[in-house]
Amino acid sequence: MGMKSIKDIYKIGKGPSSSHTMGPFKSVRHYVNHHTEAKELHVTLYGSLAATGKGHLTDWACEDAFRDGKVHIEWQPKENLPMHPNGMKVSVCNADGSLDDTWTYYSIGGGDIVCIECPLETEGSSEVYELTTLSGIMDWCNANGKSYWEYVEENEGRNSGVWEHLEKVWKTMRDAVERGIDQEGALPGPLNMRRKASSYFIRAEGYSDVLRTRGLIFAYALAVSEENACGGTIVTAPTCGSCGVLPSVLFHMQKFYNFSNQRILRALATAGIVGTVVKHNASVSGAEVGCQGEVGVACAMAAAAAAQLMGGSPSQIEYAAEMGLEHHLGLTCDPVCGLVQIPCIERNAYAAARALDASIYSLYTDGRHRVSFDKAVKVMKETGKDLPSLYKETSEGGLAKELEKHHL
Repeated sequence: MGMKSIKDIYKIGKGPSSSHTMGPFKSVRHYVNHHTEAKELHVTLYGSLAATGKGHLTDWACEDAFRDGKVHIEWQPKENLPMHPNGMKVSVCNADGSLDDTWTYYSIGGGDIVCIECPLETEGSSEVYELTTLSGIMDWCNANGKSYWEYVEENEGRNSGVWEHLEKVWKTMRDAVERGIDQEGALPGPLNMRRKASSYFIRAEGYSDVLRTRGLIFAYALAVSEENACGGTIVTAPTCGSCGVLPSVLFHMQKFYNFSNQRILRALATAGIVGTVVKHNASVSGAEVGCQGEVGVACAMAAAAAAQLMGGSPSQIEYAAEMGLEHHLGLTCDPVCGLVQIPCIERNAYAAARALDASIYSLYTDGRHRVSFDKAVKVMKETGKDLPSLYKETSEGGLAKELEKHHL
């Protein structure tokens, strides 16, 4: 089975979570579209969706998707449906309280959903890439003297709408950075975290050279992540929780090196292939593999994009992506209070800087290295499978448990 379009990795929508906000919204909306006479719905959330759903505004997303009726929410955090930790069931709720026509949905990460009873019309229809490993795509690039973005263009086609989609993606990313830089005040939720992007940006402008570069990268990543935490419009890259990494790197590089929009779009195409390879062969769902599948993959995508912008060869670009992912292996998903704030926002900023470092490191080499990107993806999947559920977006372990135990 081939890979889907890279348009599938970049979804434009509102935060704070692609799997816990976007996915449930789409699920209820899909159900409502097939049950137009329904007046009340009963939604049961399972596993990770229930465990951190309130912090991720899952109940709000379900209600927002059915504004013309009433939604009853049932939380079952200790029970998992068989296919994925992010499971939910939607039923018509009758006047006597009985339920009819129950459909099962899974929010599988990056805003994608699966419905068991009524598969989405788009499922399986956009498989456009025959090659499904980055090594295979790299070999194609080397054999044909081309780069990853040209592989995208050759497979997606110039008239597929992919470049128009990437233009919208880049505009949305830029807007999120610029909005986030100007905002101040506290983020929503009980943590009372204040926005930091604006102060980081102002302080960075007072430095020079490396300190200024790092400060700006931090500021841009914080800006987008803070917009996401407030339910603002962002782009999954590959998820809402990791949405600050790629835009911050591209925004900084365009301003610093004056790259054209066309070159930025090509870098987005390369990053999209990297993310799509992971999504096809493993997962980008924090509930399934931990934060290594979110921030780790975002770092790999940004590292590959930066290496391409700086003139890297296909081998150097692959190496940059491998380092971006490898050095996040084992990273747990342990959001405090179930919010996409601690440690998520800070991780976005740090991963953005790490992505730049990975791209620079790879450009010093000839691109040859021992651990391929595809091996790192395989290890990430196995590591995610071995991680206990309390470290996979349930807020039952790690930082979430420790900080909540001491009342923050």
